Amino acid sequence: MNRPEFLDWIAEITGAQPVTPDLYVRAATHGSHGQKDYQRLEFLGDRVLGLVIADHLYHQFPQEPEGQLSQRLNGLVSGSVCGEVAKQIGVGNHVLLGKQARDDGARQSVKVLGDVMESLIGAVYIDHGMEAARSFILRHWESRFTATIGDIRHPKSALQEWAAANNRKVPAYELVEKSGPHHDLKFTVRVHVSNIGEVEATASAIQAAETEAAKKFLEKFT
Repeated sequence: MNRPEFLDWIAEITGAQPVTPDLYVRAATHGSHGQKDYQRLEFLGDRVLGLVIADHLYHQFPQEPEGQLSQRLNGLVSGSVCGEVAKQIGVGNHVLLGKQARDDGARQSVKVLGDVMESLIGAVYIDHGMEAARSFILRHWESRFTATIGDIRHPKSALQEWAAANNRKVPAYELVEKSGPHHDLKFTVRVHVSNIGEVEATASAIQAAETEAAKKFLEKFT
């Protein structure tokens, strides 16, 4: 990493000079490169992103019911969208990776790029505060807020499209468990894509569990 060039880039994308440069270096460090990686910052940035987007949607769409707002939120904070934003601002050019991760193409991985995008949000929040983090997020997500509900792909549709594009069989959903009292049933669903993997998710309805499982699968394997 060329540190001065990296910090100039950080100032460009955030609109402010870094106060704590090492924070941003950590935000761009993959686990394959060293012990001080981006995971804790990613955890924080994910929550900051969700709050900022939810607040913005609440005020921008005052007539929309909770269900539609949730649909917009889920689409805007998804790993795939975070990865797309990261690509647009050149995150892949600055991620610190170990040799094996580089050889495996992690620099182009939507999952890795999305994680780094969230960790950068966490770094801005710690370094400059909530308003700076809000400005950073809205600056790079701005063009996406005007998308119609139909433009925001449902996770199950997105997963099916991804499987088809990668010559895989149609994703298979399986009800694994139904638990809880009649008034508060919980359904655990597993989604499986042949030769790729599987994930499980739990929700209060089968359809919601399938949706969450598809979302988790996309975040984990794409």
